[in-house]
Order: sequence, then structure tokens, then C-alpha cells
Amino acid sequence: MKRLTLAIAAILVWASAAWAAPPAPLSTLRAIRTLSSDQASRNLPVAFEATVTYRRAGETTLFVEDGNEAIYVWTKPEVILTPGDRVLIQGTTRSSFHPIVYANTVTVLSHGALPNPVPATYDELIRGELDCVYVRVRARVRSADMVLSSHQPTTHMQLLADGGLLDVWVNSSDEKKTNQLIDAEVDADGVAGSTFDGKMQRVGAGLSINSLTDIKIANPAETSPEKLPLTEMSEILNDYKEKDLSQRVRVHGTITYYLPGSAIVLQDGAKSLWIATKRELPLRIGDRADVTGFPDLHDGYLTLKGGEVLQSGVYSPLAPKLVTRKELTSSKDIFDLVSIEGQVVTEIREITQDQYVLISDGQVFSAVYRHPVVDGVQLQSPMRHIQPGSRIKVTGICTLGDSNPYDIEVPFDIQMRSPDDVTVLALPSPVNTRNLILIVLLLLMVVAAVGAWGWTLERKVRQKTAALAIRIEAEAAQERRSAQLEQRRSSILEDINGSRPLAEILEAIAAMVSSTLDGAPCWCEIADGAKLGDCPAGQSNLRIVSAVIQARSGPSLGTLHAGLDPKSPPAARELGALNNGAKLATLAIETRRLYSDLLRRSEFDLLTDIHNRFSLETHLESCIEEARASAGIFGLLYIDLDKFKQVNDLYSHRIGDLYLQEVAQRMKQQLRSHDLLARLGGDEFAVLLPMVRNRSGVEEIAQRLEHTFDAPIVLEGNTLHGSASIGLALYPEDGVNKDSLLSAADAAMYAIKNSKKQIEVNLAQE
Repeated sequence: MKRLTLAIAAILVWASAAWAAPPAPLSTLRAIRTLSSDQASRNLPVAFEATVTYRRAGETTLFVEDGNEAIYVWTKPEVILTPGDRVLIQGTTRSSFHPIVYANTVTVLSHGALPNPVPATYDELIRGELDCVYVRVRARVRSADMVLSSHQPTTHMQLLADGGLLDVWVNSSDEKKTNQLIDAEVDADGVAGSTFDGKMQRVGAGLSINSLTDIKIANPAETSPEKLPLTEMSEILNDYKEKDLSQRVRVHGTITYYLPGSAIVLQDGAKSLWIATKRELPLRIGDRADVTGFPDLHDGYLTLKGGEVLQSGVYSPLAPKLVTRKELTSSKDIFDLVSIEGQVVTEIREITQDQYVLISDGQVFSAVYRHPVVDGVQLQSPMRHIQPGSRIKVTGICTLGDSNPYDIEVPFDIQMRSPDDVTVLALPSPVNTRNLILIVLLLLMVVAAVGAWGWTLERKVRQKTAALAIRIEAEAAQERRSAQLEQRRSSILEDINGSRPLAEILEAIAAMVSSTLDGAPCWCEIADGAKLGDCPAGQSNLRIVSAVIQARSGPSLGTLHAGLDPKSPPAARELGALNNGAKLATLAIETRRLYSDLLRRSEFDLLTDIHNRFSLETHLESCIEEARASAGIFGLLYIDLDKFKQVNDLYSHRIGDLYLQEVAQRMKQQLRSHDLLARLGGDEFAVLLPMVRNRSGVEEIAQRLEHTFDAPIVLEGNTLHGSASIGLALYPEDGVNKDSLLSAADAAMYAIKNSKKQIEVNLAQE
């Protein structure tokens, strides 16, 4: 019985060891290529031999081939390889459009010849049937341009094959030889690849070619581009030809967007598609439908053109996906129905569309409602007025300015389906910039109205004996000038609310005043700033009239001048024009300064005037990116003031605030110019040290900060003795991302604080 028990135990131990053993590495490309996306995402180990078919120095891209199989390998940029090298690759699998490999090590075994290129057609390439395979393509060179890739000169070509255009990248900077290939029919040998959008949908095909020697001219160009005869610009369409053999396809989904006569959007689960259509008859948002059309690419996006809608009558609306600005900039929600919250900056009414400019997470984007066109008529419903500063939620289709999924952030807009896609979540405070602008505008209008009334009355008295024809002509001319002046004033007010540089706005104000004063030179002198506008050199020959650019509070912002003919008598309209211009200048300057102040408040702590948590995290992420790119290090200190609560309890919160301000200034004096001190909240601070050589360098700065508490702090007659617990972390030793570094420094700080408490307990017990 005892022997049986031992045997069973041995079997169980063996089975447990076999179950826990890691899987054997995949040793062939066929085994890797046949993995599903889910299987490849499990980081399965691989160890296989293959031949290098493409490698570009300084980048991570590597293509290898073995037998009839080929694959993409991600490897470190510093690995030096040559096409034809036989290598042993050890690493793990990753999920992508097809399974790929992340290489841990690449070992060169020998060097040989490249595999024979596989003849390929455009149809095979655009379908991805030969992805990663070394192929040969017969095509005509349509363009060849020198570009920068990873800061290295590279040749980008477009080749017209039988079926469509291919994007080709060649490891070459020889522009002279490249230009000799234009319009020639060539045989190009390279690795086949695909381009993708943010949803990993194939949007194009092309080749990666090792050098210009891999491109052979099959049929030279009939003539070089510089020897072509000149063509009149109005006649270039004479040589336009296009042959489209695309087959009609049918797709199915829910209608999430419809702009009559222009486009519809279908969405089915995580997939969505923009479809161009000339249809103008009504469609119901939320209906399931089939749409037929022809595949197309537009600015790197998958689309259908010539869309024909087959309605089902089944109503099955989709709930919009609630997203953040960061999620939309990743380009993974292109053409999806989404909802996003933001704060209204301004609203713009145009003939073709209504636009709300919003800000979210410190970045600006637009929500657009396009007015439909029916029977050639632009239909305009009243624009829903939303006060700037309101918090709203907008729903619509996400459209992007760039389909490249490898960009860090891509600009986007939200295309609303109707004015009802806007929901107001919170109204702004009544005391805001917009209301102040409206008050100033109202005052300007009153002043302008009173001035215009007085001027008109005076003109009628002076001209009552003049001929009726002369009076009518003069009045008409004045009305035209007033309209032009009002148009200029309106344009300036729009620029104040827009992004036009302040200097250009002030120059426009000076030009407006000059126009009012019959072309007299006008200029602005900004206090402690620039002199803008038409400032003549010989001012001694002019009669100078000035108006102060007043501030709502504090000293003046500058002066607005006009240089007039010294022989002309002073007139009230001169000061009126200058005062109106000065008020506009006040509005422009203070609006921009208010915006700058708001930006500073978002990055600096109001109590201590040092960086806040948001600013620290932004700089910390930048340090991580720079350190990762240069394989560098940097340090992070986490500081917690000891017994700060007792300061508030014993001396009042006012003394506590003064204590925090004094501590912040003392620590700031101990830091270097490139170090960053931030208050995280309460009595917690952090210091980002971007330029350190080792851990001892970080420890030295931490000791200097501890010594800032050696001298007592005297506040309003109270003497305080302070100290702090400081924890440190070093990138990448203690963490490779923002959260792990902050957690490591925080944990180190708490370990020091707990050791101090233990020492106090031990002393108290003694």
C-alpha cells in the first residue's frame, strides 16, 4: 500500500511539472503565420531561422522569409543586418493584421543570396495575399520624391500597376538616379506590405525596396519630364484618362449619419464606413439598411462611392459610445457614432454649416452640423445658441484629419446629425469674458450711434443750401464708408475671439482708424512693448493726436496715435475715431491676457506659485519619452511635510498657508534651473530631476532639500521647526511609466515617514 501511495505521488509531481512547463518555442514561420489573432496576442515564444529580405538602418522594421513563408519582425534599431543574411530569431509573438514577432535576439548565422522574387499582381497585393513576401512587380513610375524617414533621406515612389497605385519606399538618397526612373516601366523587387488606418483596416498596398539596384527598367520613358512640351493650364484635362475596374460591393449596417446629396455612414458593431451618395430622399437615422457601391480610398480612409441605399424599414438605433478626447485622437473611432463632453469656446454660424468650438483636456476640437442641400437649395435651420463657457455633450460621427494610426495624436471633428445632438450639461457663470465683450460692444454701438446721429445732423445743417443731387451723392458715399468701417470692426471683433496674432489685430485697428481719418498714418505704442502700424519717420511735420488705451484696472496698456495734416483744424471725429480704436485695442489686449492667465492657472499652484500636479504629470510623461528615445535616466522625489496638520491646528490655516509658501520657496532655491518643483496637493510636493547621472545624484538633491528645514521658520511672530519625509525613484530602475514612478517614490517616502514614527515611539517608551 505504501509503494502504491509513493507511485501515485510521483505521477502527480510529474504531471504538475509538465503542466507548469512553458510551451516549446515555435520553430517555423508556417507555425507562426497560422496562429489566430487571439493566439498571437499571448506572447508565445519563437525560435526560428530565416533569411533577411528587407532592413532599414535606424528603424525597427525587419522582414524575413523562409521557404514559402514570410513575416514582419520588430527589432531594436541598433541591430545591423544586410539583406541575404541567414539569422536565428528568438522572441515572442504579437497580434497585428497578421501575426508578427517581437525579437529579443537576432543572431547572424551566415550570408547568402536573397530568395527569388515571386511575380505579383496588383490584385494580390491589395488583398494582402503576399504580405511580407519578397515579390517582383511590373509597373510604371508615376512619381519619385525625396522624403525624410526616421530623420534619414529616403525615396518615396508611386508606381502604377495594372489595377492601381502602389506606394514604394526605397533605401536611397540618390535623387539624380531616382529622377531617371520617372515614367519608365520597371520591374521592382521588394517586400510586399499593406498600409492601415486606426482600425487596422487595409487602405493600401506597396513595396519596401532595399536599394535602387532592385529596380530594373523594362521599358524606358518616351521622354524625360523636363523635355515635355508646355501645356496651357486650361487644357490639362485633355490628357486625363482613368480606367476603373472596381466591382460593386454590398455592405450592411445601421444608418448613423445622413447628409442628403452628399454622404451616409453605416455602422455595424465596431466597424463603420463613410459612403458617398447623391441621394436626396429622406432616410431615417437608426434604420438598418444595405448599401451598394464601389470601393474607394479618400485621404487614406476606406469609403464607398456611388452609394445606393436598400432600405429595410427595421428601426434599430445604436447607442453612441461615450469617449474622451484622448481616445478619439488615437484614430480608432473613425466614422463611429460617439458622444464627448467639452466646454464651449465659441460658436460660428456659416452659410453651409454651424460650428461649435469646444475644449476638452486642454485641447480644442469642433462639433459641426452641416446644413443639408435639397434641390440645390441650402436649408438653414436656426442655430442653437449656447453661451461660451457652457459644459455640453455632443453626439455625432467622428471624422479625423489624418488616418495614420502611428501618429501619437490625430486632430478630429464631430459631425452632428441634427441640432438636437447637443445637450447642455452646465451653464457658465454670468461673470465671464463673453458677457464683458457684449457690454463693451453695446457701449461701442451706443457711442457709434450717438456719434453718427450728431454727425448726420451737423452735415444736414451745413448742406441745406447745396443742390439735392450733391447731397444725395455725398450721403450715399458716406453710407458706403460706414458700411466698410462696420465690416472692418466686425472682422476685428471676430479676430479677437479667434486665433489671429495680437500684433496683427492691433495693426488692423490702426488701419481701421486710418481709414476713418482719410488715410492718415496711425499706429499703436504698447506699454513696454512694440510699436505697431504705420508710424512715419518724420513726425515733426505732422499734427499728432493720441488716445490712451485704458485698462479696466491698473496702468494704461498703451497709446493710439494718428499723424494729421498740421494745416487742418482739430475735429471731434479725430478723437472719436481714436477713442473707438483704443477701446477695441483694450478689448483685444485684455482678452488675450485673460486667456494667457487662464493657461497659467491650469499649470501652476495658486498658493505657492509653483507647478501643480497636472503640469508635473505632463513634464513627467515628456521625460519618459525623451529617456526612452535616448536610453537615459532621470529622478523623481516625493516630499511629504512632517506634522503639517499640527501647524494648521495650533497656528491657524493662514499660518499653514504661509508655511507652505515659505517651504516651497526654500526648496526652490535648492534646486537647479532645469529641475521642476510641483505641489501635488495639501502638504505633498514632488521634484522632477531630468538631468542626473545616478541614484547618488538624486540622493544628494534630496539631502539638500532636507537641510532647507534646518533653520526655523518665523511667521507673524511664530517660530516653527519643520521637517519632511522624502522618497526617491529613478527611471527606469524603479518604474517605466508615470504611475509606477510616482508609486515607487510615494512608497519610498512612506517608508521613511514610518521609520521616523517608529523612532519617535521608541524614544517615547524610553
